[in-house]
Amino acid sequence: MMLPDLGVCPSLAKGGTPRCAPESSRRRIPVSAWLAGVGLLIAFLSTLGCSARAPGLSMAEGDTLVSVDYEIFGKVQGVFFRKYTQAEGKKLGLVGWVQNTDRGTVQGQLQGPISKVRRMQEWLETKGSPKSHIDRANFSNEKVILKLDYSEFQIVK
Repeated sequence: MMLPDLGVCPSLAKGGTPRCAPESSRRRIPVSAWLAGVGLLIAFLSTLGCSARAPGLSMAEGDTLVSVDYEIFGKVQGVFFRKYTQAEGKKLGLVGWVQNTDRGTVQGQLQGPISKVRRMQEWLETKGSPKSHIDRANFSNEKVILKLDYSEFQIVK
């Protein structure tokens, strides 16, 4: 399928025919090339921060805000896991909370720009505190949010 190159004839009148070139000499653009161009335009505009964003954000403007719950399994209590989690969350500019559970796990919630939340999820799955040993990390209830529910990253006792 081919789409017409809509930019070749400035004299195209509403409902009329082009007067600058005969039908046979007008260029046609393959749909795949047109779609590739649209994709490049979207990518370019997003680098300029032209994507949808919640009003009044001071965090990473243009980056979708998300909230996600987590629970970390393994040797994660008694090894300063909560303190390191709070420090890493703050370093990434995230808000939320972290706490120990009665099941020997650590749980909490992360909120912030999706790119930063993804980095924190990777940190929770693979790194943690120096003396911790992470068996697995469960993430649940991920959702897009319009505003942050917390003002800082806190340890819940």
